[in-house]
Amino acid sequence: MRRLPTVALLAVLLTVPGCAARTAPASSVPAPPGPAAASATGMNGLDVVFLAMLAAHTEQTLEMVRLSRDRVTDRKLHTLVAAIEVTETDELATMRGWLRDAGPAAAEAARGHDHGQHGTAAEDMARLRAAPDGEVDRVLLGLLVPHQEAAADLARAHQTVGADPRVRDFAGRVERSRTAEVSLMAGLTPARAA
Repeated sequence: MRRLPTVALLAVLLTVPGCAARTAPASSVPAPPGPAAASATGMNGLDVVFLAMLAAHTEQTLEMVRLSRDRVTDRKLHTLVAAIEVTETDELATMRGWLRDAGPAAAEAARGHDHGQHGTAAEDMARLRAAPDGEVDRVLLGLLVPHQEAAADLARAHQTVGADPRVRDFAGRVERSRTAEVSLMAGLTPARAA
């Protein structure tokens, strides 16, 4: 997924075919049971769309790091890839849990969201798979930087429209995490990493 302006991401949140139409209204999306539920106002449709989009985006990130983790040669990049895999695996489980707890409409929205439709995901994965060993670091950086920038942009945009405080807080953590990753990767030029 290429980096999009925040306004475009907000527009996507409002108009993604197959997502917005299938989200449940805020009043029908219950907060999950437990301590967090007492302070939560419950998810609105935009919370559900955000979680569905970010879950699909995260699945793509995990595919990238799994395709490259054993082929990356730069030590710092290898450490970052391992950290991304651990962090985003945990985040994906959280998002899927919230979507499942939000009810059938939310789960359907998540299942119906195909991240590949938003860019050249298949071509990007093919490039990464086909990269010769000496080029994996360069190709991965070229794909992962804009991909993580897009996740940060999506999370930043959601913080102003989400209803559920847990989801807005999560979006803030995602924005900070992805922005920090992009900064770290900026220090790894493709020439140094390869």
